[in-house]
Amino acid sequence: MKVTLKVWRQKNRNASGGFKTYATSELNENMSFLEMLDVVNEDLANQGEEPIAFDHDCREGICGTCSLVIDGKPHGPHRGVATCQTYMRSFKDGDEIVIEPFRAKAFPLIKDLVVDRAAFERIQHAGGFITVRTGSAPDANNILVPKENAELAMDAAQCIGCGACVAACKNASAMLFVAAKVSHLGLLPQGQPERYRRVKAMVEQMDAEGFGACTVTGSCEAVCPKAISLDFIARMNRDYAVALLQGETKAAKAGGAG
Repeated sequence: MKVTLKVWRQKNRNASGGFKTYATSELNENMSFLEMLDVVNEDLANQGEEPIAFDHDCREGICGTCSLVIDGKPHGPHRGVATCQTYMRSFKDGDEIVIEPFRAKAFPLIKDLVVDRAAFERIQHAGGFITVRTGSAPDANNILVPKENAELAMDAAQCIGCGACVAACKNASAMLFVAAKVSHLGLLPQGQPERYRRVKAMVEQMDAEGFGACTVTGSCEAVCPKAISLDFIARMNRDYAVALLQGETKAAKAGGAG
């Protein structure tokens, strides 16, 4: 099979960019989308042209770096898979495929299809940790965790931080990402000491990074490669409200003491 690619090319964040059209050589329909880009880049290199810059690492849907917008949808046509898990058999011979980077103010473009998602890392640094000493691995039944909480925590922990939720949201909101990171710790006993301090710190960092507000359209859940539920946003909002109330209570007590 052969396809035509319309790829966003941009030298750096300060340069102007635009789409460039490439006709591929013969492709195997069973190759992954990233393998197809490898073939295209090899052809470009052989022709003396600069290869297309794109992010990738594990190619197993684990790391989240393979973040592309394919035909207007983050990660491509399927639900519950990352770009690296999308195969050329998902397209037809002769198709024109449009490939763009994730577009959000908080994800400044580096080059071509590569964006800087360090904002996610700064959000996690703000509160995505526990201070409980883990030591050696404890017996499984030392700390009892309700089955429902354990399963919910595992569901939230599946978030790979790819940023598809941000790319799909009309407001470029990072609420689904932050909610997943807050919830997978906040649901477990080890995460309780920092539970409310964590949610307040991470939400404040999210706002400081310039992500937009959540209007609950559900676009984030629809494109998430790990199908993270919107329910986690509601859970995070409840914890955030408690954190704000605790802060007001402490301030009132301090004022009364003075």
